[in-house]
Amino acid sequence: MNALSRGPVAWILDRLHREGEIADREHVRAIMATIEASGTTLEQAAAQMIAEERADYRTIYHGYADNFLAVSPTYGRFLYAIARACKATRIVEFGTSMGVSTIYLAAALRDNGGGQLIGSELEPAKVARARANLDAAGLADLVDIREGDGLETLCDVDGEVDLLLIDGAFALYLPVLKLVEPRLKPGAVVLGENAFDPGYLEYIRNPANGYVSQSLPLDEGRGNEFTVRAS
Repeated sequence: MNALSRGPVAWILDRLHREGEIADREHVRAIMATIEASGTTLEQAAAQMIAEERADYRTIYHGYADNFLAVSPTYGRFLYAIARACKATRIVEFGTSMGVSTIYLAAALRDNGGGQLIGSELEPAKVARARANLDAAGLADLVDIREGDGLETLCDVDGEVDLLLIDGAFALYLPVLKLVEPRLKPGAVVLGENAFDPGYLEYIRNPANGYVSQSLPLDEGRGNEFTVRAS
């Protein structure tokens, strides 16, 4: 047995996925209805969202304060597996939200023998809920959630990083990567969930920048990108 499939971790994740589906249902429907009505593609809709975020991402994400915007169970299990496979002991997460992905990653740290996950979340209410969820899952001792703008809270992550999960404001994917980049050890994994920003994709797919990257066939349409720090 492992931390992911037994006891409080399994119970909490099951509850959170059910709560997240309910909380996000209307938000997802509204997005899909807008795309359908406008006749745009998902990529075009994402480009519009990125442009709006670049103008004022703080206000936009404040509007999502009650939404989970969480990873799916399939992607969550993938996060756990990757963190176990690379024997991660230090993980950074941009976009903690209610702590769903954080629980998957912290469970991997527990089964790897311990470590630290540094998370960043802009919304104070989400920080409080994520901390409560981690406490209920028995994983709070492994996680430091920093409240505030990731461009400020992740300026100093103190030591080498084995795995970086980027899952916050779309417009900040590349700035956050470059912020943490000096701490990424060779072979470190970078996972971009909702990685729609062309600038981010161009950067990580250019071998000159020291990465090997490709899209993931998980949760198609959600822009999942798998990247390894090759040098």
